[in-house]
Amino acid sequence: MTDYPLPNNSADLTGRVALVTGASSGLGARFARVLAAQGAAVALCARRKDRLEALAAEIEAAGGRALAVQMDATDADSMIAAVAAAEAAFGTVDILVNNAGMPDAQRAHKMSLELIDNVIGVNLRGPWILSCEVARRLIAAGKPGRMVNISSVAHYKYDGNGAALYAVTKTAIARMTDALSMEWAPYNINVNAIAPGMFVSEMTDGMFERMGGNPAPHVARKRIPVPEQMDSTLLYLVAPASECVTGAIIKIDDGQGSAVRLRS
Repeated sequence: MTDYPLPNNSADLTGRVALVTGASSGLGARFARVLAAQGAAVALCARRKDRLEALAAEIEAAGGRALAVQMDATDADSMIAAVAAAEAAFGTVDILVNNAGMPDAQRAHKMSLELIDNVIGVNLRGPWILSCEVARRLIAAGKPGRMVNISSVAHYKYDGNGAALYAVTKTAIARMTDALSMEWAPYNINVNAIAPGMFVSEMTDGMFERMGGNPAPHVARKRIPVPEQMDSTLLYLVAPASECVTGAIIKIDDGQGSAVRLRS
């Protein structure tokens, strides 16, 4: 029987190789910093290479290892090349964070075909292709792995506010998480998801502007969380201590789905 430490909660990622999409800003940049701080070598993937290079320099200055990889989340060849670049630099990718996302912010019947294709491409097709490419390499190498998909509370509820396709793709990500967790369980590849509510980020900044201002007064706790408040959940899902957790979807919304009411 394996001897485990007391408590069994190590988040040491020394020797691990992570690939984070959408790493040029917001949640993705924070995820990359956190993984690097815990010892993982991190491939930073997004379109804006200048931002990626700045983040890589920051991580390396702090003693970490990082590689800036320009990647288009709608282009299969670009995504496969990104995985290959990460492997060439650091070794087999054994942590994948599918964070890149694109809001639609339009009524369904007003969306152009180009926008429909892009939202589905970035939010669903891209994570599927990346997951399969990383899994293929892990299986060939005989190594275990961890995948964390970023879904959304829109998976659970859509209130008709003009982001229907976004909600559909995030529900698809939740279903993908469950399905791939079953398919790859024999290979010790754990697939889980985080479903955030509203968090402060570049993407939500634009959404708040379209909504007419900061929505904090209209949610139960009168605040909008920051990416740092997701650190512990991310680390839990990729750390050795969660080896038996797969197919889980963890909602982090700070109670935003609760009805606003007066305190008694």
